[in-house]
Amino acid sequence: MLGGAAAGVVLRRSLPQHHLNDHSKDVVRLGSALIATLSALVLGLLITSAKNVYDTQRNEVRQIAAKLVLLDGQLERYGPEARPARERQREAIGALIDRIWGERALKSSTGAPYRPSVEGDLVYTAIEALAPQNDVQRNLKFVALRTMTGITESRVLLFEQSDAGLPTPLLAVLVFWLTILLASFTLFSPINPTGGVALAIIALSASGAIYLILEMNHPFSGLMQIPSDSLRNALGALAA
Repeated sequence: MLGGAAAGVVLRRSLPQHHLNDHSKDVVRLGSALIATLSALVLGLLITSAKNVYDTQRNEVRQIAAKLVLLDGQLERYGPEARPARERQREAIGALIDRIWGERALKSSTGAPYRPSVEGDLVYTAIEALAPQNDVQRNLKFVALRTMTGITESRVLLFEQSDAGLPTPLLAVLVFWLTILLASFTLFSPINPTGGVALAIIALSASGAIYLILEMNHPFSGLMQIPSDSLRNALGALAA
């Protein structure tokens, strides 16, 4: 964007004077107003979309944490026979956090299908291996398996949403519009130190908005990272 502003200065000095008359100014100003309107609309839509992605994935993490605590309560009510399954679940939460936030973070950008973790499979197997002795235990086993299925579904959703990035062509067009817009600012107006500072602030503000949009589309890394506190708190509650 600052390069566009510099290009406008160079063009202003190199173009013949009759190319910078009032008619040319009117055309450039009207075109700049149209580009500014389009850029504002696109930025607004992108911010809304990125915020929705961010909120959706944050809610998914909270739902996973709530279901983990719920599952532990169901297994605790089942009886001491479910203790191995509860222990497997505690081990699986640490692995789950690593697969979402840590160095083992699993993304779908490679196009590979989602694969459950070994720790998660062990929890499911331990619950399936339970042998209910009465109707209460049978019901608790069924509910626990359903809760475990819900946790898996939420995890798959997080995996599929992990590559919800901003399309590169759209980003390129938006940056191009903003570059042209800043070039129009300097094409007809001499630049002094105050104007240069103002242009730098404008470019920084626009690029900052794009940066925040990109960050919100990748909420498990970077500046706008969704905290893992809810899952860690769930782990603490299960360890109590």
